[in-house]
Order: sequence, then structure tokens, then C-alpha cells
Amino acid sequence: MIETGFLITAFATMLVVIDPPGLIPMFIALTPGMPSDRRRTIGLRACLVAIAILTLFGLLGEAVLEFIGISMPAFRISGGILLFLTALDMLFERRTERRQHQTEGQSTDDHHDPSVFPLAIPLIAGPGAIASMILLVGQSGGTWAGIVAVHVVMIAVVGIAFLFFLVAGPVERVLGRVGNLVITRLLGMLLAALSVQFVIDGIRGTGLIG
Repeated sequence: MIETGFLITAFATMLVVIDPPGLIPMFIALTPGMPSDRRRTIGLRACLVAIAILTLFGLLGEAVLEFIGISMPAFRISGGILLFLTALDMLFERRTERRQHQTEGQSTDDHHDPSVFPLAIPLIAGPGAIASMILLVGQSGGTWAGIVAVHVVMIAVVGIAFLFFLVAGPVERVLGRVGNLVITRLLGMLLAALSVQFVIDGIRGTGLIG
């Protein structure tokens, strides 16, 4: 029998780590000007990929990383570097420049799909969420009921994130073009800082710094 207190703790942990409301402005910045159906597809794909990744680590835990010779600190560092590259794109509007050089009539949406990276990983299924899944499964007692409960909680939180993705269009219209540019630049700065923090946490995990 799974304790209600544990389920509440698991839900609160995943909700804080994944932070569905905080993903809205990032989702808008990564899918500027896209039609609602395209955004819905990208959001759904990102959530499904994130669920698959978190399920994999929830079931197999650190054994997956150890099997391929990757430590959690190395995972954090690599994720931080990749995230920093995305932040540079947001800061200097490289995506917009690429769109302007596309031939007329060719859909840029075919070339720009942030669903797997950086939406699914590391923004939804980041090092924090992966580590939380490993920890929560360990705290569940190792029973199948506990493991399933943790995964149901995770799926519920990712589902909440998808619901927030669905309202991205109206939020973008309210902000307008100038508002979207400001938000994109601001989030680019925040994303750059977050990526550096990932790298610092990874280096700290190796014991090289205190």
C-alpha cells in the first residue's frame, strides 16, 4: 500500500523540478510564430519523449549511465553545454536569420523542431528530473506498486506541462512582437545562466570544486 504522504511528496518534487508554468515562456521563445497545430504537435512530441526518458531512468536508474560509462556529473556538464548553444541562438536570433534565408514557400517549421532538444531534454527531462526519478523510485520501497505510482505521478506532471503548452499561442498574442522579442532575449540570458549552473553542478559533482 502506497502512503498518501509519499505520493504528495513525489508529486510536489516532480512539479517543482519540471516547473510546467515556467516552461510556457521558454516554449513560446522556441516556437515563435508557429501555428497552433504545429505547436501542439511539438509540445505533444516533447512530452512523450520526456516521459519515455524519465521512465527509462526511473526503471533502470543509474545503471543506464553506468552501462555506457557516463556519470551523472558528466551528464549535467554535457546538458549544460548543449543548452548554452540554444541560449546563444535565442540571444542573437539566429533562427530568425535562417528563416529569412529560406526560399519562399518552403516551410521553416520542417527545419525547426525543438521537441526533442531542448524541450524534452533537458528542459522537461533534465538532470534534476532524472535524478528525482531515480531518488523517488528508491524511496518507494522497490515494490512494483511503488514504482508504478512514481511513474504515474511523473506522467501527470508532464501532462500538466502539455496543458500549459496549449495556451502558449494566446499568451504570445497578448505579448505581441515587441513583447516576444523582449521575452526571448531575457529567457536567452536566463537559459545561458541555467546552462552554466548545470556545468558548475556537474564539475562540483566530480569533486574538482567544493
